[in-house]
Amino acid sequence: MAADQGEPIGIVAGGGTVPLHVAEAAIRAGRRPFIVAIDGEADPGIAAYPHEVLKWGQIGRMQAVFVEHGVKELVMIGNIRVRPDFSTFKLDLGALRVIPKVLALLANGDADLLSGVVALMGQLGFTVVGAHEVAPDLVANKGPLGRHTPDKGARRDIARAMRAARAIGVIDAGQGAVAVNGRVVAMEAAEGTDGMIDRVGALRAAGRLKWSGRAGVLAKCAKPQQDLRVDMPTIGPKTVTAAASAGLAGIAVEAGRVMIVDRREVIDLADRSGIFLVGEVTQPEPVA
Repeated sequence: MAADQGEPIGIVAGGGTVPLHVAEAAIRAGRRPFIVAIDGEADPGIAAYPHEVLKWGQIGRMQAVFVEHGVKELVMIGNIRVRPDFSTFKLDLGALRVIPKVLALLANGDADLLSGVVALMGQLGFTVVGAHEVAPDLVANKGPLGRHTPDKGARRDIARAMRAARAIGVIDAGQGAVAVNGRVVAMEAAEGTDGMIDRVGALRAAGRLKWSGRAGVLAKCAKPQQDLRVDMPTIGPKTVTAAASAGLAGIAVEAGRVMIVDRREVIDLADRSGIFLVGEVTQPEPVA
């Protein structure tokens, strides 16, 4: 159901610029964003918007400040550099009331943790909506996104890398994979997508992976069990730079289920680097 014009919307902001894009999109839609910025994570750019900076564990204050501003819907978006550690929490009375639930959430994998956070926000009286619902222009569309397009060999690599990425997503391990000349050579783990690409570049530099010119594809897609309201995969300028530096021919992302941060910059960078960027429609692997 579409929100009324002028209705407030809350944004719980981690790191990066995506929360700022969401705030701007909300304003363009006639809504009034209020940001709760996670201390030590949020981009300084949030200072341009109505906001309050809170530490992990200040759940009661977060609830109160959103209620004060008339917020009923929340967007939870942004990078979290370090998984929350209970020992660093600044607990308030609101957190103490839900401490058993918080402890249970921290013991879970990423997918279960984030789904649990959505449920917890619901218990506090808020509805969590996805950043892509507020700012649909952030999401990759189907087809070529820049000037360059994949050839027949690259299409084969896209299929192989996408299948590998979906497979590791089933076990909540990662969201990306790289295939070169029809062979999967890397799958994402704890290092993240950009770290995986750097690993491919290092293996090539060491002579462990060999190809001439540009070859191979990075594929990124959502995990089949992923709650896109709070955890939609992203790529950004760093991803394109890493792929180009590693000698890859292009990047394929799941259309409708991956966000492109700084979209215009990403596309321009891909065009200048001579690599393709495409949105692909995929069939998710079944959850084991």
